[in-house]
Order: sequence, then C-alpha cells, then structure tokens
Amino acid sequence: MNALLSDWTTPFGLPPFDAIRDEDWGPAVDVALEEARAGIAAIAGDPEAPTFANTIAALERADERLGRVLGAFHAVAGAASNDARQALERDFAPKLSAYSSEITANTALFARIDDLWERRDSLGLSREEMRVLYLTHRGFVRSGARLEGEAVQRMKDVKARLAVLGTQFTQNVLADEREWFMPLSEADAEGLPDFVLQAARAAGESKGQGGPVVTLSRSLIVPFLQFSPRRDLRRKAYEAWVARGANGGATDNRAIAAEMLALREERARLLGFGSFADWKLETEMAREPARVKDLLMQVWTPARAAAERDAAVLEGMLRADGHPGPLEPWDWRYYSEKRRAAEHDLDEAALKPFFQLDRMIEASFAVASRLFRLEFREIEDAPRYHPDVRVWEVTRDGRHMATFVGDFFARDGKRSGAWCGAMRSQSRLDGEVRPIVTNVCNFAKSEAGPSLLSWDDARTLFHEFGHALHQMLSDVTFESISGTRVARDFVELPSQLYEHWLEVPEVLEDFATHAETGEPMPRDLRERLLAAATYDMGFQTVEYVASALVDMAFHDGPAPADPMQRQAEVLESLGMPRAIRMRHATPHFAHVFSGDGYSAGYYSYMWSEVMDADAFAAFVEKGDPFDAELAASLERNILSAGGSEEADALYTRFRGRMPGVEALLKGRGLVAA
Repeated sequence: MNALLSDWTTPFGLPPFDAIRDEDWGPAVDVALEEARAGIAAIAGDPEAPTFANTIAALERADERLGRVLGAFHAVAGAASNDARQALERDFAPKLSAYSSEITANTALFARIDDLWERRDSLGLSREEMRVLYLTHRGFVRSGARLEGEAVQRMKDVKARLAVLGTQFTQNVLADEREWFMPLSEADAEGLPDFVLQAARAAGESKGQGGPVVTLSRSLIVPFLQFSPRRDLRRKAYEAWVARGANGGATDNRAIAAEMLALREERARLLGFGSFADWKLETEMAREPARVKDLLMQVWTPARAAAERDAAVLEGMLRADGHPGPLEPWDWRYYSEKRRAAEHDLDEAALKPFFQLDRMIEASFAVASRLFRLEFREIEDAPRYHPDVRVWEVTRDGRHMATFVGDFFARDGKRSGAWCGAMRSQSRLDGEVRPIVTNVCNFAKSEAGPSLLSWDDARTLFHEFGHALHQMLSDVTFESISGTRVARDFVELPSQLYEHWLEVPEVLEDFATHAETGEPMPRDLRERLLAAATYDMGFQTVEYVASALVDMAFHDGPAPADPMQRQAEVLESLGMPRAIRMRHATPHFAHVFSGDGYSAGYYSYMWSEVMDADAFAAFVEKGDPFDAELAASLERNILSAGGSEEADALYTRFRGRMPGVEALLKGRGLVAA
C-alpha cells in the first residue's frame, strides 16, 4: 500500500505522514504525473469548442493529485531532509520541469486558450474568471507558448537545467551548514549568556559532541557573534558562516550561480526580452528595473550614511578594548550589542526571558483573533513529519477556516531561514477547500525550560504568520489565484505588516511575560525596547539593500561570466562600508538561486515595506491598532483577495492611494521624525 495514493482519512485531510515511507514518494509522483498528463491531453484533444469550463477550469483540476503529493513532499524536503529525500528532489526536478514544459509547448492546448482570450469579451465571464483567463494566457506566452522551431526544445532544455541547478544549489548550502561546527571549551564559552550556552549545548548534543558547539544556524551563530568577547572565535565562526557555498569541492555554488545566470538571460532573450530582469518584472508592481533601482538608491544613500556614523562609534569601542582596528564584520554585532546596552539600557540576556516561544505563538494568535475573529485549537493527534511539529485547527464563528502547521526549531536536515508554505491551498471550484498552511522557523530549542526568542526571532514569527493569514483568509474560487499567489513585490505586504502588531504596547504587556516569574515586561523596559526599534538600522538596511542591488545587477543586462567579480564591482561602486557584508553573499543566496522565486526580485521586501509602513499608519491614524472597520477592509481588499486583481488596485482600494517612500524611511529612522 502506498499511503500517498490512497484516500487520506486524517484530520482535515493532512498528509498521513506516519504512514508514508520514503520509498513511496517516487511511485506516487510518477502516478500523479501520469494522471496529470492524461488530464492535459484530454483538455487539448477535446472535440468540443473551447469554453472557460472545458479548458481553463479543467486546467485548474488537471493536476489535483500531483499538487497534493508535492505539497506534502515539499514540506518534508525543506524541513526534514535526509539523503533519500535529497535524492528524490534531484530526481523530481527534471521530471517536473519536463511536465511544465510539455504543457506550455502543447500547441493544441494553447490554441484553445488563445481562442478564448481572443473571444474574452463575448464569453460572459465573471471578473474572477476573466482574471484567471488573463493570467493563464499570459503565463503560457511568458513560458514560450508562441515559440517555434528549435527555440521550443531549447526552452525546455533551459528550464530543465535550471530546475536541476536550483535543487543542487539548495542542497549544497544545506550540506555546508550541516557539516560545520565549532566546539567550545570552558574557556571559549566565557562571557556567553546562559541562553546562548544552553543553545550551544543542545546543538552539541545533536552533533554527538560532549559539550557546547557553535553551528551555522542563524539562531545560534548570531547571538554568539553578539556576545563572545573572543575576537578570534568570532572571526572563525563568521568566516565559516559567510563562506557557505564557497568552500571548494562538491558543494561549491559559484559555478552553479554563473550557469544559472547565463541560462536565465538566454530564457529571457528567447522570449524577446532584453534581460531576465525585464522579463521578470513585467508581471510585478515595479514593472521595470529602473524603478527598482530608484527605490533602492533612495534608501541606500541615507542608510549608508547612518551606517558609517555607527561604524565610527563602534571602531572607537574596538580600539578602547586594545585592538588597533579597523572594525571588521565579525566585530560589528559584538560592539553594537554593547553599545545598545549602554545607550538604551537594553541587555539581550535580560530581555530574552520575556520572549518565550509559546507566549509569542499565543500573541500571534491573539492578534489574529482580535483583528479577524479567528480561533485556534491545537490538535494533539494530528499526523506530523517530525515530533517538533505542532498542528492547530483555525476556525471563525465555528466554521473551519484552515489547518495551521508550526515547525519552529532548528535541527539537522532543515534548511536555514524561515518560510511559509501551503500543503493545500484554498479554492471552491468543486466545493469549499480550506488550506493547510505551514510556518517553518529555525529557533534554538531549549532542553531545559521554555525556548526563548530574541526580539528579531519574535518579529520573524509574526512575519511568517502574516504570510499564513494571507493563505488562511483567502476567499476565491480558483486555486491559481488564492492566498499568496500574487505579485512577488506584493506578497511580503501581509507578512511585514503583521510584524507591526508585535510592537503594540498592549500585546507586549499581555504576552511578553518572564519565563521564570511570569511577570509582564516592566513598562520602562518595554518603552526602552520600542524606543530602540530603529537602533542599528543603518547596518540592517545596508546589508539588505546591497544584496538587492547585487541581485538586480546580476539580472539587468548581460549575465556576468564571474558573478563573484560582478558582486565585488557592485559593492565597490556603492561604497559598501568595510565592516558590513551583504546579507546573502552569492554562493548562499538561496532566495535568488534556489529557484526563480526571488531572482531579480529580492528588492520586493523593500517594495512591500513601502506599503506596510503606510498601511499600518492607517491604524495609527484611527488611534486603534485593532480598529474593526479597518481590519475588515484589510481582509476584504488584500488578505482574502489573493491574485484576483492587480496588486496596486487592491492596495488602493484599502488605502485610497499608493504610498511614497517617506513612511519607510521614517519607520527605519533614516530621516528626522
């Protein structure tokens, strides 16, 4: 019995993870692909004249089983990887790329879609149906449906190779992260707060070591860089962290990045575009590379000035400690943390006990309850792919809205970072289908007592839950436009907007309670924390914007033969401060090279931030962060609407206009308040 191919009788249709064996995935994908191909062939060969129902709606249904199997597989492949699952990823990548290419190269199928598009105004379609027809037609054209001759096969080959390379890139980074660790002796650990030592001991135990270790998990290496007084160890850890994907040998990603950039340029030129960035941005809010660069440079200039001022102060602290300088990247977090403690009277070790993971989960749920009347009930007996995973049913007024899956702790086999996914998306084409939404994070797990988060960790939790709400509250007919299936530079709006509610004083008062005493965070500490919200924002903005500008430089124009040289040239032209590196150097820039999602699109976080700063200002103007009328408008016009309309139309309906960059700069403390 292959559990993936049987009916799932689990709660809310969750994948039966406890019954799935690794050897089940391959046969299940093969069967699902065969079914999907048969469905596509039936649509393309239908003797009846094309209609929306027998062509567009039929396409929505054609690969239902494939979507179900892959939804479950991608969840475990990203968060609970092993050798067998990595081999499956490598096997699936070309198969799925070939299937996708077969569809868009199916001339009979495209002829039906093109016919419907030409007759669209006479079909009597609803607004949502017209939108789906438009997006389907556009997607086929952008994928090469109008190509002829040798270009058709070349496009298939390019997309297949890109799929293989993206998988290999991801697995190489994961391998480098998994293999490296630095044992800490008793002397090495001096000066580290208890919460860092606890996380290091837990990491040592998972690595089979007899004592604490530092790994390349962000939730461990960042606090180590903040608190270790040992400059030599900070340097060793930092250099290992930034060298991921660039260590030579089988896991080196530099040649992979170069090949991917060349293939992306070729793909765009086959479709008649001047560059990959031109092709990519055609469907985004930004529309063209020049607008992206303009936004980024409006932010870069004041951010770099702020960072240079901060660097001078930190270098002075370094010299006062007896080091001749200059300030290096492995010094920044250490001296910035000391400066924050001095200037804002904020000690991370004293602050962290107020951010218990469980209480922050409760806080994210409570905000959703007040804004959108959602309720959350944990399901103890739900199937799960790892013991750390937790599952909740989400309801509103007794109606099932979604199933929420939370996987919060770092471990071997989980790729780094944090993300939101959907094992199943919302739709109602054939009856109501509610989503199964996942949030995956990499927080340090405590082996004794509650697991504690940093302020940045807590923001990450709220950020990913904002994405989850976009999925949970989706209310459209067609899966292809549900939830987060929106323009890439719009998709981060709900997530970044939701972060603002973590800063609402009454949320902190209710949920930022001390892990030992249970007492709420003292008001003066809360006020100091919020007052320091823009502390070190020059550093944070510079490392992000540099990455976004390098991404755009890679894709706007001819592909660089040597991406590392191009990266260096861009940073030099920007005047990158010496003591700050890109947030994601090219060899581990997974956003850009693990797939096409954020390629020529890493800027989108900042594009969305322009909107999220302005959107939360609407609540501030109302004088109530939980204003019911505004919350209903936010849900109606953005969270429930998916990709049913253009993003700028949806935002304008919520806010009345599109925003400028001023609110972003003010929110980051880069202009005078």
